[in-house]
Amino acid sequence: MPELQRWEIQEPYLRPNGDLLEGPFYEPENNRLRFVDIIQRKLHVIDIAEGPSSLKTIDFGIPVGVTADIEGVDSKDKILIGGKAGIAILDRNTGKYEYIRRFYDDADEARDDRIRSNDGNVDSEGRMWIATMTDFHAGPCKPEGHLLSFDSNLNRATHRSELVIPNSVGWSLSNSTLYLVHSTEATIYAYDFDAATGAISNPRVFWKLDTGSEPDGFAIDVEGYIWQAVYGDGKVLRISPEGKTVGEIILPTRNVTCCAFAGEDLWITTASESAENAKTYPESARNGGALYKINVGITGVEKHKFKLTEETRKTVGL
Repeated sequence: MPELQRWEIQEPYLRPNGDLLEGPFYEPENNRLRFVDIIQRKLHVIDIAEGPSSLKTIDFGIPVGVTADIEGVDSKDKILIGGKAGIAILDRNTGKYEYIRRFYDDADEARDDRIRSNDGNVDSEGRMWIATMTDFHAGPCKPEGHLLSFDSNLNRATHRSELVIPNSVGWSLSNSTLYLVHSTEATIYAYDFDAATGAISNPRVFWKLDTGSEPDGFAIDVEGYIWQAVYGDGKVLRISPEGKTVGEIILPTRNVTCCAFAGEDLWITTASESAENAKTYPESARNGGALYKINVGITGVEKHKFKLTEETRKTVGL
């Protein structure tokens, strides 16, 4: 077996005292990085040129798992968020948000209360894909999560049901394969993907983790390799288009949650340790809930923007 390419990070770039940092997203137009804290219900933003001291924070009031840019809208003003009960538009100037499509149509408030968004992504046609899962206060995660997508008319499609912790979504360079992480199964699944219709089919195991920990969020580079955060192992793994682990980034904290490219820098979010685990893993506890970065010598694929038709844009006030 070929030796893994290895990188190591010794210290965080930024310590915002987070609980569950997730969803790093690079804004190339502004050279800013934004990321969320799902438990603290916050959006953090840094100006990369200015550095850690530029940190600014918005309190959501709801758990937000993922954000995306909207085509034709300045991301400094408004962005799309995957919120508690649906997708919403966040006004970054006021901190207010408004739902534009909910995850469910019926008035099942009990179910709405149990569910939140997790990770997601925008495909080549501008659809927003969202993975949903059990919210923290509802107890142990149950198979009640879904993989949903929302098109330019805000039509919602359900692609997978009865998932426990569905996570990152992404696509191969050929755009013919969709990747979906199912964290509790320690697996990245691959599906045939029809970009024109958004349909997925032919599910199969692309990659499986055998350490007892869970794959969390990922990013994809311009060579089609997946950079997979591993929650519990203190690593980001680089996985080839053939499903082989070829590299690893080692961090000084165990709970690695997600990553995103900004140029050749990979930005990595992490979560804190529980009070009980902090006694067992004091070094991990000291460095958890922080933001990291490392130059990995390659760039990521360009992020797509969420698209809305002109009529729908007017309807939602854009």
